This record gives sequence, C-alpha cells and structure tokens, in this order.
Amino acid sequence: MNDSDLIETVLSASPVVQAVMVLLAIMSLAAWSVAFAKSYQVRKAMREAKEFEKTFWVTQELSGLYQTIESNRNESAGLALIFADGFKEFARLKQQDVHDASDLIVGAQRSMKIAFSKQSDKLENHLSLLATVGSSAPYIGLFGTVWGVMHAFQSLGDVQHATLASVAPGISEALIATAIGLFAAIPAVIAYNRLTNRVDRLLNEYENFADGFLTLLQRQAHTVKIQN
Repeated sequence: MNDSDLIETVLSASPVVQAVMVLLAIMSLAAWSVAFAKSYQVRKAMREAKEFEKTFWVTQELSGLYQTIESNRNESAGLALIFADGFKEFARLKQQDVHDASDLIVGAQRSMKIAFSKQSDKLENHLSLLATVGSSAPYIGLFGTVWGVMHAFQSLGDVQHATLASVAPGISEALIATAIGLFAAIPAVIAYNRLTNRVDRLLNEYENFADGFLTLLQRQAHTVKIQN
C-alpha cells in the first residue's frame, strides 16, 4: 500500500473510525511533545544538580552560597532550593535561640522534605500522560478496528455475492486504527519508562545530597549546643 492508497483509505473510512484516528493522532502528538519537553527538563536538572553539588562541597562558607541562591531564587531549582530551604530554616531556628540539636535538625529536615516534594512534583508532572497514552491508545485503536470490521460486514448485507474484494477495503481501513494506536502507544511507553528511570535516579541524588547536608548541619548544631 503506497501513501496515496493509505490516505484514500483513511478518508473513505467511516466517521467513527476517522474520529478514532484523529483522537489517536492527537494523543500521539501530545505524547511526543511531553516526551521531548520532559527529556529536556530532566537533562537540565541533572546537569544543574551536578554543578551545584560540585560547588557545594568546595564552599567553605555556606551562608554565602545561601545568599547567592536567594538572590537568584526565581532562576534556581532542584538541589539549590532544597539546600536553601533547609539552611534558611536552620538559621531561623538558631536566631530564635533554639539550641537543641535535634530541634534544629528536625526543622531543617522538614523544610528540605517540603522542598524535595515540590521538586519531585515538577519532575514527575505530565509523566502520567505518557502512561495514559501508552496504556489506552491500543484499546482505542482496537475499538476503531472492531467498529470498522462491523461496518464492513454490515455493508455485505446489500451484496448478493460477497467476495474478498468487497470486504477487504473495510477491514483494511479498520486495521489502520489499530496500527495508529500502536504507533501512539509504543513510543509513549518507551519514553515513560526511560524518563521515569531518570527521574528516580535524580531524586535519589537529591535524597543523598539532603542526607549529606543534614550531617553537616548536625555537626554545626552540636557545636552550637556545646558553645551554649
């Protein structure tokens, strides 16, 4: 089947099958758009996380790093905001004369947990669309195929001598719906699995950094307790 025959088959399909094809085309376009956008977002977040970690572990004065992030907060994301929120709460509690090490750590940990949750939501946002397309597109395409086959066999009622040539066009247009459904679903599933894996790895890096940062804050908290 060449391109002209394929287009002609689609145009000659029943309205229901055509509607299914249009819906699947929209779903496929949405899935590709999300896949490219999320891939860029995750890749950028991973690069920024590595750069921030490198800067963090060579910084002697964390308050200076905190001020730098706060002055450019709208442009910061990921680890930078997790660090900034944790350090901000730790410093605020110290200014309120909270000297108990556990209270200082719990406060900073709570703030970082909230920041981590916000960053996690941003990274995982719209990934569910890929899962939805991947799981539902084949069934939508199958629905179009079943409807098209029913329509093809119903049209045989007006034919005295049914032949393969009379039923083949209807079945052909019906099977196109399944093909489009698979075309929409397969890339969506691949993109979802790939992006989910990368997001999980990035979130693990965030958690590891938070644990390391809390260790540093715990040392400072015990120093404050001893001094007082």
